[in-house]
Amino acid sequence: MLGTTIGASALAIILAGGALAQDQSIIVQSTTSTANSGLYDYLLPIFQDETGIQVNVVAVGTGQAIKNAENCDGDVLLVHAKAAEEKFVAAGFGTTRTDLMYNDFVIVGPAADPAAVSGMTDVQGALTKIAEAGALFASRGDDSGTHKKEVSLWADTSIDPTASSGDWYRETGSGMGATLNAGIGMGAYVMTDRATWINFGNRQDYVIEVQGDEDMFNQYGVIPINPAKCPAVNVDAAQTFADWLVSAKGQEVIAAYKIDDQQLFFPNAPDQ
Repeated sequence: MLGTTIGASALAIILAGGALAQDQSIIVQSTTSTANSGLYDYLLPIFQDETGIQVNVVAVGTGQAIKNAENCDGDVLLVHAKAAEEKFVAAGFGTTRTDLMYNDFVIVGPAADPAAVSGMTDVQGALTKIAEAGALFASRGDDSGTHKKEVSLWADTSIDPTASSGDWYRETGSGMGATLNAGIGMGAYVMTDRATWINFGNRQDYVIEVQGDEDMFNQYGVIPINPAKCPAVNVDAAQTFADWLVSAKGQEVIAAYKIDDQQLFFPNAPDQ
């Protein structure tokens, strides 16, 4: 009958195997849009097949993702709020920030279009019309990259929508998919990244009402977390992932991701 005692050499092999497995996995603190759009479902299996590295994604709003990374809860940060990302690196939490890809934001709304903004390419003008009409507007209100952009756009109009919080301006405190569902349920306009909208399944009679303003540009960046601040970071695997994303192959994979023949993200990493 076999005994249950594990010898020292066997135990060492088991522990080494566990360490190796851990070395082959990383945590990415990520914006929700890259997850909601389906990009990770497409991209990560390709990366894992090439490298053997498993990527575990924590998809939250950009603000929360940055806080999580500052708490050393991850190996790589992938978000879309450039000023906040640069501040993260300047504070020593990230090693380097690299442009990765872009798309844009759009405002969607019901076909009835109560604020008459359909077809507008002036986002500040459209927001002003929504506010003046008292038409419902659902905001994420969660310090995400999308929310940060929305706040900056409102600031350009000199309108403070939070003064009407709970009236025509509704803050969900939720992710993009949940906010779209809530907004559609109440008949509100919603600002969303285009990639999430393309992959969103509960559109009902909603359409893109406002698009095309250069102020709605949406840049994504990738940042390995700094082991000087977070000693437990899986440095090699994290750098491998970041390098692969901005490499010619990674950029090609990002560009190839399409839904209904629509490209969701446009790679723009600097030449390596």
